[in-house]
Amino acid sequence: MEIKVLGPGCTKCKATVALIDTVAREVGVDVEVSKIETMREIVGYGVLSTPGVVIGDKVMHAGSVPSRDQVRAWLT
Repeated sequence: MEIKVLGPGCTKCKATVALIDTVAREVGVDVEVSKIETMREIVGYGVLSTPGVVIGDKVMHAGSVPSRDQVRAWLT
């Protein structure tokens, strides 16, 4: 599963990447997390507040670190 985390590399963006990796290991799902850090690409997804999470070219979340339960729901 390919997941994109949108953000300039801030603390919340890094926390989002770590959370997705942790939950993926817990539920046994292989994920490939890529970071999109350029504002042009981020805005191209319609995200104005980071971090954002994109799965399958669909924005699933934006503006804060998602909850563990949200990430688990996306992965199962």
